[in-house]
Amino acid sequence: MWTTAPQQTAARSIKVIRLLIVDDSALMRKLLVSIFQHEGDFEIRTARNGAEALLELGRFEPDVVTLDINMPEMDGLTALSMLMAQRPTPVVMVSSLTEKGAMATLEALALGAVDFIPKPGGTISLSMDLVQDMLVSKVRTAAKAKIAGGRRVKSGRVAETLAPRVTKPIPVVKVSEKAQVVSPVSNIQYRSFGLVAIGVSTGGPRALEQILPQFTADFPWPILVAQHMPGTFTEAFAKRLDGLCALNVLEVNRPMPVEPGKIYIGRGGTDMMLVDRLNVLTVLPKPENSEYLWHPSVEALMKSVQKTMQPSQFLGVMLTGMGYDGAQTMTELKQAGARTIAESEETATVFGMPAELIRREGASVVLPVHEIAKQINHWVDKRGK
Repeated sequence: MWTTAPQQTAARSIKVIRLLIVDDSALMRKLLVSIFQHEGDFEIRTARNGAEALLELGRFEPDVVTLDINMPEMDGLTALSMLMAQRPTPVVMVSSLTEKGAMATLEALALGAVDFIPKPGGTISLSMDLVQDMLVSKVRTAAKAKIAGGRRVKSGRVAETLAPRVTKPIPVVKVSEKAQVVSPVSNIQYRSFGLVAIGVSTGGPRALEQILPQFTADFPWPILVAQHMPGTFTEAFAKRLDGLCALNVLEVNRPMPVEPGKIYIGRGGTDMMLVDRLNVLTVLPKPENSEYLWHPSVEALMKSVQKTMQPSQFLGVMLTGMGYDGAQTMTELKQAGARTIAESEETATVFGMPAELIRREGASVVLPVHEIAKQINHWVDKRGK
């Protein structure tokens, strides 16, 4: 364990971010320290395993922790659970690209980790060059994230469901029916069912695991989810959600007809699009469009919805995440008669994407994450099953 301090300059005052790097590989620790030293505004300490990390937690009081999953003495998941109980702190997981590594990472996100980066393979120093900017960006975002208390690990599983236990009725927000409705310019046929589309980024897996299990198996509308996530993780994420939800959850890795009562997760490394194929509503993956900064792109999905659905048949949800992905077109859909929800600052891990939708006046209502499913059910029931 050792410390590095940032170089201060007389020209400007630097806000120091205290970073704890936890990894059992001496080479990985050295490379990560080098990356953040170069930034100039990080104070860094390292730990070789989870046990050392917990000791540093109280002494160093880090703003952010990067945490390896596979370590001796105390693995990353156990350390994360104890860390969240002892001193909730933003954590960025460093995960392998294997299916086992992806499932462990998703478990970590459910336990309270803010985000993750894929662990470089092969020639580590060359691989780190490819992920350096992403790593620094995610750590900086994590330093500003809002952290809720985590859940303890029991026998390698999450000890309790992430779906909230509602002890009293949640008030449902009523929206004025007098909102201006703009007729679509194309001759789109009225669908027999509507559509829910969700855009989400940093902090999204945990938010989705609170919302989606609340829908019963007879929920009558399909749900499309654009979650910013690499392609090596979305298949495992869909499988995990499928085990938690009454609805069937599918990764969109090929063209699929959209059916009521199913949840479709956009495949990482692609943009998920909604299209009309011979009057059959279909969702499909397309190569990432460089016009968009984040993928799977929420904006690309919203634009495809705009071309395919009547606004009155659409419910849009904007959850936690950095940036503004999807805010413009979701606002246009709301102005045309769609109903939209922005997650409130109260529960958003990162209040970027929902804040941008609110700023543009694109949110019909603003709700904490645990009230969103109830509001969607209310709107869908009102429009008829």
